[in-house]
Amino acid sequence: QVQLVESGGGLVQAGGSLRLSCAASGRTIISFAMGWFRQAPGKERQFVAAISWSGGNTYYAGSVKGRFTISRDNPKNTVDLQMNSLKPEDTAVYYCALDPFRPAQAMGITPPDGDYWGQGTQVTVSS
Repeated sequence: QVQLVESGGGLVQAGGSLRLSCAASGRTIISFAMGWFRQAPGKERQFVAAISWSGGNTYYAGSVKGRFTISRDNPKNTVDLQMNSLKPEDTAVYYCALDPFRPAQAMGITPPDGDYWGQGTQVTVSS
């Protein structure tokens, strides 16, 4: 069983940057696609970014493309999300997820099934 723990959230002004990190424990994530999702109050969970097991392929939601960068360090069992040029509409709880069955591109279509989600980290962007 894999446990995922996010960190790095906080309060930042519009135009600022934050770097989120997801640390996995329990087993290696090297074989799996990983992704970030977010959920704002009163809204459904939304895809943000995904990365293939090797890190060679990345996918982004249109609303964050060019501002956010997903990366992974397989030896360290971590996945990061660098967020630049933050906007108030980026305010949400951000979740890390592992997809045990599908490639990274599929995360942009539907969220992964199963229990491989972190507890979330709050990101608040003030205007």
